[in-house]
Amino acid sequence: MTTGAARKEASWSAIVLAAGAGRRFGGRKLLAPFGGGPLIEGALGAAFASPASTIILVTGSDAEEVAAVARAFAEREGQGARLRIVHAADHAEGMGASLRAGAEALPADTAGTFVLLGDMPKVPVAILPRLVEAMEAGAAAAAPVCGGRRGHPVLFGAELLDHLRQAAGDEGARTALAGLGPRLALVETNDDGVLFDVDRPEDLSPA
Repeated sequence: MTTGAARKEASWSAIVLAAGAGRRFGGRKLLAPFGGGPLIEGALGAAFASPASTIILVTGSDAEEVAAVARAFAEREGQGARLRIVHAADHAEGMGASLRAGAEALPADTAGTFVLLGDMPKVPVAILPRLVEAMEAGAAAAAPVCGGRRGHPVLFGAELLDHLRQAAGDEGARTALAGLGPRLALVETNDDGVLFDVDRPEDLSPA
């Protein structure tokens, strides 16, 4: 069994899924303004605040523009060396395709990876170290819970990475979590930023 000390020495990663077309939004969702910058900057900011040494942004629709925004934001934040951008050519298949692309790009020594959704700009950074603590205590995966609802991001341990590499359709990572039972650590929080996502233009108000 991997000890907590060994996990601390290993490398955490983060995958930011930013490949969706945003059809319900009307397109170009991740480039829409939110909180003083493009929407995608919210999820990227949370990823940069995590202990992940490598941040993998997965693009699909509007790939060149999303990538350009991400690179510019990373450079402004002094985080350019941590950012890696991969393109999911088959992103139209669904979230599973984007997750596969991100998981296949993970460094070989990844102890676990956060999975963040590009349209969730209000993830509280305080939840991130708590997810890591749950993993170091022996969980196979960890996720925040607010008001009885499981939210994002989810932190997946090394033993689940092959499941992520086989994700399909719109199920995303659900199959990787199925059947874990108590090995999925649920971390309580009162911050509903772990639930907030942007589906339609009326969701853009940061209030």
